[in-house]
Amino acid sequence: MLTSARVEWPKEFYELKRGEGCPMCKQGRPDETEHGVRFFAGEVADAYLQRAKIQRGYSVVVWRGRHVAEPTELSPEEASQYWLEVLDAGRRIERAFEPVKLNYDLLGNSLPHLHTHVVPRYADDPKPGWPFPFPEDEPEPIDDDELRRDVQALRAPG
Repeated sequence: MLTSARVEWPKEFYELKRGEGCPMCKQGRPDETEHGVRFFAGEVADAYLQRAKIQRGYSVVVWRGRHVAEPTELSPEEASQYWLEVLDAGRRIERAFEPVKLNYDLLGNSLPHLHTHVVPRYADDPKPGWPFPFPEDEPEPIDDDELRRDVQALRAPG
């Protein structure tokens, strides 16, 4: 029989999960955040190219309706619109950067507000066939000129 020590999630996690003090809700729908620059504004979601130099085209799509932590909290209509907008962001990334594959990561373990990480995978991928190996340490930011060029490429009509 397997046994493990019981570890409780922090009290703050449960507060955030209920929407108390949620930083994504407080943002509204900004063109830029400390983490990224918006390249797509949909009916219910915004897509942000991330400033962190992790993988070219790495983006996060954020639900912008009422606070929800899980996609199961969405109505069928809301869920349909959210996923259509996540796919729109993915198509823009495919068109602009031509990755071999896209990963769609839905986590929320540190910030329980519905959002999806869209991670392009390229031919020179650091770990093909496995989940993308995110760095342990804070990555350096992308050069601002490169970031702005990439945002323009993502905003271009398809």
